[in-house]
Amino acid sequence: MNILEVNHLKKYYRSPFLRRKVRAVEDISFTVKQGEIFGLLGPNGAGKTTTLKSIVGLLKPDGGEIRLFGMPLDIPQRERIGFLPENPYFYRHLTGYELLNFYAHLFKKHITAKKIKEILKMVGLEHAMHRKVGSYSKGMLQRVGFAQAILNDPDFIILDEPMSGLDPIGRKEMKDWIFKLKSEGKTILFSSHILPDVEMICDRVAIIYRGRVVSTGVLSEILQEKVRFIEVTIEGLDEKTLENFGKVIRSGDKLMLRLSSEEEKDRLVSFVVEKGGRIISVAPYRKTLEEHFMETLEAQ
Repeated sequence: MNILEVNHLKKYYRSPFLRRKVRAVEDISFTVKQGEIFGLLGPNGAGKTTTLKSIVGLLKPDGGEIRLFGMPLDIPQRERIGFLPENPYFYRHLTGYELLNFYAHLFKKHITAKKIKEILKMVGLEHAMHRKVGSYSKGMLQRVGFAQAILNDPDFIILDEPMSGLDPIGRKEMKDWIFKLKSEGKTILFSSHILPDVEMICDRVAIIYRGRVVSTGVLSEILQEKVRFIEVTIEGLDEKTLENFGKVIRSGDKLMLRLSSEEEKDRLVSFVVEKGGRIISVAPYRKTLEEHFMETLEAQ
């Protein structure tokens, strides 16, 4: 089942002085399936944020169609969405608890004080729930923003640059929270510039460039390219013994070679065993998501 269907989405802005049309989104089409984590990738200005704001109803598209839960975008569908914008802005003079309590009263479903405190504890703000939001750091604002995005127990969570402003510990926690939501049957759509995080988290991705989707697919299939090279690490032999297999790199008492095929690797392993050496590791290297991303953009 498709939770989200975006078909030929278009959005234009007017320049402030000459009032000319400026393209933000030219032709965006993709689907998000129930229970998956879907990533939107693209450089600044590609149209990611405009697309996400159109999906949640903050912007009115100039063309195309958006369907949520199998129906046209409308109020009942939006009640099942949680949204974390790229630069969340909250009432500075409310505490973290008061902020979530305010948002809780906007929903039809009853959200208890206990539930609010549990969410604040989950996102690591239990100690700061009675501090004013205006005193929060960028990372703390991301945390309270994530808390409000999941406050109403939504079926579909949309996160715009959720790792922004977080330190390595915070990024690890954010990834854990996203995986937890998926394990609970939630569907997650998010954009990010941090490609290793996307590679670790997403089931499928779409690459957006200049307002268009230029590549989309299952992440494991995109990255399941032919092996670029195989790195073999060896102990117990010297460089001269291995010189016929190519350039040998020494690191301490270990030697490393990079081979271009499985056949070369098999021949080297047999040779090392025959000469009394030891194979420490055999590591195939494939194209990373970052390399795929850059190659896709360069081809446009």
